[in-house]
Amino acid sequence: MAMLAWTIYLSFLGAVAVTLTPARRPAVARVTALLTALAGLGIAIVAAVHGDRSGQLTTVVQTPWIPQLGIEYHLAADGISLILVVLTGIAAVAGILFSWNVERRVKDFFALYLVLIGAVYGVFLSFDLFLLFVFYEIAIIPKYFLIAIWGSTRREYAAMKLVLYSFAGSALVLAGMVAAYVVAGQRTLNLEALAHYPFPVHFQMWAFPVVFVGFAVLAGMWPFHTWAPTGHAAAPTAASMLLAGVVMKLGAYGCLRVAMMLFPRGLEPWGFHVLGFGSWQQVFAVLAVIGIVYGASIALVQKDLKFVVGYSSVSHMGFVLLGLMTLNQIGLSGAVYQMFSHGIIAGLLFAVVGRMVYDRTHTRDLRELSRIPLARLLPFAAVTFVLAMMASIGLPGFSGFIAELQVLIGSWSAFPWMSCVAGVGILIGIAFSWRALQATFFGEGEKTATEALPPITMPERLGAFLLLGSTVVLGLYPRLLMDLIMPSLNGPLFEQLRRGVWR
Repeated sequence: MAMLAWTIYLSFLGAVAVTLTPARRPAVARVTALLTALAGLGIAIVAAVHGDRSGQLTTVVQTPWIPQLGIEYHLAADGISLILVVLTGIAAVAGILFSWNVERRVKDFFALYLVLIGAVYGVFLSFDLFLLFVFYEIAIIPKYFLIAIWGSTRREYAAMKLVLYSFAGSALVLAGMVAAYVVAGQRTLNLEALAHYPFPVHFQMWAFPVVFVGFAVLAGMWPFHTWAPTGHAAAPTAASMLLAGVVMKLGAYGCLRVAMMLFPRGLEPWGFHVLGFGSWQQVFAVLAVIGIVYGASIALVQKDLKFVVGYSSVSHMGFVLLGLMTLNQIGLSGAVYQMFSHGIIAGLLFAVVGRMVYDRTHTRDLRELSRIPLARLLPFAAVTFVLAMMASIGLPGFSGFIAELQVLIGSWSAFPWMSCVAGVGILIGIAFSWRALQATFFGEGEKTATEALPPITMPERLGAFLLLGSTVVLGLYPRLLMDLIMPSLNGPLFEQLRRGVWR
């Protein structure tokens, strides 16, 4: 476990190494970035295999950083952190493989990419609230440049919108962080210590929604979701994969790790009703369900293929937030499982749409694509997209089925009618998936197949096999993740949540 810190250090060192490679030899930069990502993934997998299954927190490194304020450089991991670190490693490797064709400012691209990966690793491993916030903010900077420089449709607008939304959410998180620090006696920002601190109920009642919304902005919660489809559509393929795959998970992780773990009594009933709502649990559960149905419905009428996948991500992230609000073991474990599952599946969808299709046809318009016989020209892409869509709609045998089934069972126990509405969202998801698949690969094919397209490259095939293999393995053998998730939810860090509003 002590090696886990090197996922962060290697990513930042890899970024430096990439910038030092010869400008006239971009292949060296690509290989350096890939080796760095592979090393991080290897460390993450070894740590997950040998990780503690008892639910205890394992400290990686803990040393004073700003002792006058009680701030520490504290990296640690439990089962939830470990699986998200593995997800980051898989997404990093796949993103580099699908970016092998980048020709413009190659060194800058991969350097920024590795900085973003290092910051994401840092968020998932930070157990000092100030350190977590620092890594969370570092991740915003490369996101902006990756979209603004290498993006496509309205890239400057999309990059700025993403950053503004991110900073607005961060401001709420910072306000909650400072308030928690003051109320706790200005002694520590250690997450483990704060998780056991008895914050007053009246403080938790307002601190919880402030911090939860601050993180949920990045998780794509309706109505603060509008940055996500725009950002996904404008971003280059690797950045889209990271945005949907791991960056949105930073928000969901913060909702669970900070808002719910530190302020669980903020989820208790208010004692009165406003517009039919009697607790923040009900408010955020309704917003999650709206996000599920709204995202799927908007995806159903989109003409741009990348916007279809972008809005589908909003819909699927709604399952994560709904699972968190069930406040029962099966719903919460399903939410964490969905974080991993959606990260893999969304990354694969954006890889097919952005790299395999758009980079070759130079269009994402479904009407244009329907006139190109892509199933004959790019059979590998067609098969990959079919399997990715099957995983996305939650067919048995894929990880999405396990995740969404758990969330629906958990929500049925907490809010039966919301579970039914979420089920409608799944049905709409099947409709937009079929529509996108039919238009993209199995349309009229008016254009002749003589217009040859570049073949699918070996890096693309390897990236697709990595992501497809991950979702199939976890769909067939969910214990690989559940043995890490369940003990963590039953561990001491979530003791206050279980003692208070756990059902």
